[in-house]
Amino acid sequence: VFHRVIDGFMAQTGDVANGKAGGDLSMAGMGGSDKPDLPAEFSDISFQRGIVGMARSQDPNSANSQFFIMFAPGDFLDGQYTVVGRVISGMDVVDAIQRGEPPATPDVMTKVTVQP
Repeated sequence: VFHRVIDGFMAQTGDVANGKAGGDLSMAGMGGSDKPDLPAEFSDISFQRGIVGMARSQDPNSANSQFFIMFAPGDFLDGQYTVVGRVISGMDVVDAIQRGEPPATPDVMTKVTVQP
């Protein structure tokens, strides 16, 4: 589920341990996967609308399964978080994600296509 959605900022999802629709969402956003954390990779790509970045804790090398999609520019994140992609179509769907921390009725991804 999208467990942290801040209007004018970003929508966060990807907690594969605690963020599954239909389950107990009280810990959504606190978990990750059983895979190793990813080392930080900073680039000169700016966090603009539609950029997808890896969520992490205070440790820059702690990104795991959670990620976020930017609603608006957030250049204060530049050089602090790893960019992994950008939305190339369907931002209208992203814009419609219910806001909240957590949202009352969180949205889920039903289909995502990744292009190289």
